[in-house]
Amino acid sequence: MTTESGSAAAEAPAALESSSAAAGPESSVTFINVFEIAADELDAFIEKWEQRARLMRDKPGFIDSRMHRARSTDSRFQLVNVSHWESQEAWEAATADPDFGSRTRAAREETRQPVTPNPGVYDVVVELTAP
Repeated sequence: MTTESGSAAAEAPAALESSSAAAGPESSVTFINVFEIAADELDAFIEKWEQRARLMRDKPGFIDSRMHRARSTDSRFQLVNVSHWESQEAWEAATADPDFGSRTRAAREETRQPVTPNPGVYDVVVELTAP
């Protein structure tokens, strides 16, 4: 992970940490899921998402999760979920829960128009903080 905090890191780029050195099998991961969903389906979907997120909150390795809503109804991705997990293995075990899987399928099937999730697990490669 490359980190930069204030101007000290900008002045000393050799001190920045390499992304390949920080990412390992036991490092934390970020799960990001962006949703294509009709604007009139958002409130109901968010309510159901929060119920599913509460299931995940109690799983081993869960750190945090936030759902972001687009300010414009013209945005392609109306919702963006960002969750952090202690490891890839913890995330995989949590998402393998049959109850979570059935609730996720039901949430997609309950909408009048299709909901298209675009999930992925990511490693941080650059991190900036305020000076």
